[in-house]
Amino acid sequence: MAQSKIANGKQGASLGFEAELFKAADKLRGNMEPSDYKHVALGLIFLKYISDAFEARHAALLAEDPQAAEDKDEYLADNIFWVPREGRWSHLKANAKRSEIGTLIDDAMRAIEKDNESLKGVLPKDYARPALNKVMLGELIDLISGVALSENGEKSRDILGRVYEYFLGQFAGSEGKRGGEFYTPRSVVRVLVEMLEPYQGRVYDPCCGSGGMFVQSEKFVLEHGGRLGDIAIYGQESNYTTWRLAKMNLAVRGIDADIRWNNEGSFHKDELRDRRFDHILANPPFNISDWGGDRLREDPRWQFGVPPVGNANYAWLQHIHWHLAPFGTAGVVLANGSMSSNQSGEGEIRKAMVEADAVDCMVALPGQLFYSTQIPACLWFLARDKSNGKRGNETLRDRRGEVLFIDARNLGTLVDRTRRELSDTDIQKIADTYHRWRGETLDRHSRESGNPEGYQDIPGFCKSATLEDIRKHGHVLTPGRYVGAEAAEDDGEAFADKMQRLSAQWREQQQEAARLDAAIQANLRELGYGG
Repeated sequence: MAQSKIANGKQGASLGFEAELFKAADKLRGNMEPSDYKHVALGLIFLKYISDAFEARHAALLAEDPQAAEDKDEYLADNIFWVPREGRWSHLKANAKRSEIGTLIDDAMRAIEKDNESLKGVLPKDYARPALNKVMLGELIDLISGVALSENGEKSRDILGRVYEYFLGQFAGSEGKRGGEFYTPRSVVRVLVEMLEPYQGRVYDPCCGSGGMFVQSEKFVLEHGGRLGDIAIYGQESNYTTWRLAKMNLAVRGIDADIRWNNEGSFHKDELRDRRFDHILANPPFNISDWGGDRLREDPRWQFGVPPVGNANYAWLQHIHWHLAPFGTAGVVLANGSMSSNQSGEGEIRKAMVEADAVDCMVALPGQLFYSTQIPACLWFLARDKSNGKRGNETLRDRRGEVLFIDARNLGTLVDRTRRELSDTDIQKIADTYHRWRGETLDRHSRESGNPEGYQDIPGFCKSATLEDIRKHGHVLTPGRYVGAEAAEDDGEAFADKMQRLSAQWREQQQEAARLDAAIQANLRELGYGG
């Protein structure tokens, strides 16, 4: 097994591996903008992955049947890209110190695209540009060459997949608002995935960014005993650069997906208009005002009311609900204002959605989770049919006329001055609450942790509300309105005794304050400042 120059030869079992590699790579960036350097670094990581996967399969085929080693179909059958000689990492590594290394990388990218139809137009090919420091490129190649890989292809995929995902997150943080447009924080994605549990079926994201929703969905399937391919992945993205990131991100993970790009976007050119999906996960850009809604006033997707021209939030919700299969469920990240706004008819649309039983659950998130905005966010969970909603071999309970509210604003921990993350325990708490409420049998992990089966309202955290409850609140869906205040902890002291004790303590403190005031006045008089 090759040893890594990073993390003292460890195989990256802890987060320190990715962090150390990023720190070293970022040091090479110099004065280059993160938004530019991102494509330089991620493109090379991708090239390293597909080259390593090819070389491992090539060596195995040479040992079995040398003739088969030159057959492209042998690689395609294993979901491995064909890498021509000039595109292989060994070739670039051997030439890393040459002044024309940028041209060699561009040639490698073009050669790989030529031989792999699904990568056409995806890979970055501007490494030869004069402004790009060629010494830095060579050093970056040497650094990425040091990523240790097992001879096992799955291990290779996992390590480089983790590196790619970590780099995406770090670049999103460096870029701030712009970076957050293509990247949803991992802990937020995990809440969506753990609640929707996409074990099998069709998964869709209409604004898929760099593909994080899909990566976490596939990871969920594998962690729960499923197989890569148990879910079919579909997506659309309007930003061409971001679409390329998504294609590479999924390819690094070995995930086959139908990700469409057009610059008109999902509202105006819905590439998958006639498809319906079992699970939809989405983090649309918040409060878009220029979404072109004036050209879509008669669209059949607006089943609950025509969304306002000045805000796309309710257009996204209805577009997503339109694409749900008969028992489909969706999780959508939106700005908090979507839960209570009455501007431009939004309140009427929300009322229609609630009355039609389209809303299954609402989750208020803690602040500071996102790289791109400090706007507080929430999660909407939609369901096409709440009457039984089959899940695997289980039939969920009839939830018609009910909505679950979860107030998770007090969860999460600060990871730096400006950003918060939800822990595994936080995510489990939110997801288990939802699953109990739906009438599911919780998994072994939850039972072993001592969590009882069966849902219960918890003051200050969760509440199962009826449609009548929601009507009383004017169809506002802010969880804080429903969950109430957290129950005060009972310390075992009788109220009368506590009042007597606190009153005596207060009198003592008053007397002590008076004594200190007198002493200060006396000291001032001695110094000639008092009257």
